[in-house]
Amino acid sequence: MYENPQENSCSVRTPLTTVSGKKINALYTPLDLENFDYSEELGFPGEYPFTRGIHPTMYHGRLWTMRQFSGFGTAEQTNHRYKYLLEHGTTGLSVAFHLPTLMGMDSDHPLAEGEIGKCGVAIDSLADMEILFDGIPLDKISTSMTINPPAAVLWAMYIAVAEKQGIPSEVISGTIQNDMLKEYIAQKTFIFPPEASMKLIVDTFEYGTNTIPRWNTISISGYHIREAGSTAVQELAFTLRDGIEYVDWALNRGLKIDEFAPRLSFFFNAHNDFFEEIAKFRAARRIWAHAMKERFGAKNPRSWLLRFHTQTSGVSLMAQQPYNNVIRVALQALSAVLGGTQSLHTNSLDETYALPSEKAVTIALRTQQIIAHESGVANTIDPLGGSYFVEKLTREMEDEAMDYIHKIDDMGGMVKAIELGFPQKEITDSAYWYQKAVEKKEKIIVGVNAFEKDHEPISLLEIDESVAKQQLARLEDVRKTRNSSQVLQNLSDLKKAAEDEVNLMPFILKCVKSYATLGEIIETLKDVYGEYEEPVDF
Repeated sequence: MYENPQENSCSVRTPLTTVSGKKINALYTPLDLENFDYSEELGFPGEYPFTRGIHPTMYHGRLWTMRQFSGFGTAEQTNHRYKYLLEHGTTGLSVAFHLPTLMGMDSDHPLAEGEIGKCGVAIDSLADMEILFDGIPLDKISTSMTINPPAAVLWAMYIAVAEKQGIPSEVISGTIQNDMLKEYIAQKTFIFPPEASMKLIVDTFEYGTNTIPRWNTISISGYHIREAGSTAVQELAFTLRDGIEYVDWALNRGLKIDEFAPRLSFFFNAHNDFFEEIAKFRAARRIWAHAMKERFGAKNPRSWLLRFHTQTSGVSLMAQQPYNNVIRVALQALSAVLGGTQSLHTNSLDETYALPSEKAVTIALRTQQIIAHESGVANTIDPLGGSYFVEKLTREMEDEAMDYIHKIDDMGGMVKAIELGFPQKEITDSAYWYQKAVEKKEKIIVGVNAFEKDHEPISLLEIDESVAKQQLARLEDVRKTRNSSQVLQNLSDLKKAAEDEVNLMPFILKCVKSYATLGEIIETLKDVYGEYEEPVDF
């Protein structure tokens, strides 16, 4: 009989309680996996419930996509950065939009002043999108766009650019984030009320299924939930419950589960607790597989797969001793790879100050390439599978996440839970207690509350006011040279379609092709749907 040394030795200390409240033993043995069914809970890679990965060969068959998130200034500047990244080994593009675009505003909106090109690239019309992807063959590269309330509009612009390149819609591939539930929960770039937002999202599901079969029409995101201060378990639970909500709404529309579910994708954060993050990714696959097969009755095995992109944690990057961020990012990226990610972005060391410089983004990309080609971790599929600690932690993460999911089910779903302020309150509490732990030095942040030293200056990328002048001049030129009567007619048709509650994608596409601006399209929809005002919750 196997004896647990923790019961027999004073040399093994009592369990450590982490900042998130999780108890971690100093030693794990087979006794910690009592009643553990290896065939059911673990299995083989590529087999249900996919704990060990969604592909039988994992990185033996193909490495993860190295998809560096990038965008700044004008479309010309970002196009140059994309070409630089592709020349240096990036295998997928990811667009960062500036704040006015994220909020559905044109660059000449009064609230856009001072923000143009500062946190991403400015995209006001199809003219900008054409420049953004000039010289980049969209049939040979996949593109992710981190955009939410106006996701359908930016996607329509991308589709139109592909058409201008002579590329059929069934060939292009990529992802729009398009995840509004996490906006109400965490990131807060919302425009329309929840029901209108959910209607638009299901429109994209339906349109993508019928016309653009290789496109992921949503990236259900836990990243921003974690950046807002959630624990790993909360990120896992709220993200997957958001996914369940989207499936419910699509089914209520009449869509068939096995037609749209294979194109659902996910987006997770890789934070600092190395093993907790690995367990989170493994538990996520298992929870989603069970939900799709047992809760929704999906028959297509591809519907059971949780495919996900990972980004290293922006909020974990520190202004103090910024070169330490290279080490943080490397460990976070390694956890994502060991957790079985399909796609990965590594943050740059200077992102706590500004948009990444060319030097910093190169180091971030090289971090992925060194993990892929020098570390050896891609040689074996799920090398941590069977570890007493990892399997115990994976099981615990799953159980705790399911407790949250059941609680939200009892509330009537995620939209109702958001209206009640439940996930927002849980995240706020977690963020508070984490910050208190840092202040009390119960949680050590190297260079911040321990091992401090003098400030280290670094070179930063600067966006000057010439960017705003260029962008505003192009927007003015678009408005002068387009067929204004056609634009007005297309916007009128869009408004009527919104009132008639039909699928809006064909109408948005017509508006985009006539060079209607993002702001004009969004304002037209506001006339029908109104705007969301977040309730104050103390």
